[in-house]
Amino acid sequence: MSKQVVEKLKGKFGASVLAEVEHRGETTVTVEAGEIVEICTYLRDDCGFNFLSDLCGVDYLGRTPRFEVVYNLYNISTKSRLRVKILVAEQDPRVDTVSGVWSTANWHERECWDLMGISFNNHPDLRRILLPEDWQGHPLRKDYPVQGPDREPYQGRLS
Repeated sequence: MSKQVVEKLKGKFGASVLAEVEHRGETTVTVEAGEIVEICTYLRDDCGFNFLSDLCGVDYLGRTPRFEVVYNLYNISTKSRLRVKILVAEQDPRVDTVSGVWSTANWHERECWDLMGISFNNHPDLRRILLPEDWQGHPLRKDYPVQGPDREPYQGRLS
């Protein structure tokens, strides 16, 4: 099933499909970041991937481009999965939101921004979701200090 979807994707978007990898029965497609909303809409409407099961950021410190955003899609009817990746530059880590395609992206994109610092254009509510609003930095970046930013130690009771 995934092979057919990738061929349809290549037929529709051509050069915007940058790479295709199949490993252990899982298919991953890397696509142009500027086309992500159109590609995701096509995958939902024409290929049946009606569920965004996960979205995450990956930091490849030292590589150019440094970041990836990974979309894990699921077709509930056929029980098939597809992984879609986009590459994101370190200098301006931002991509368009897919929250208009799948509403679950709202929360996943907030988490990705909070922990990785990848911003999502036109997101309806892009703010921290796990860390306090005044937190400095993005702790899942590989160059983030191991001990975290300078903060006051916890003064409350532990029991």
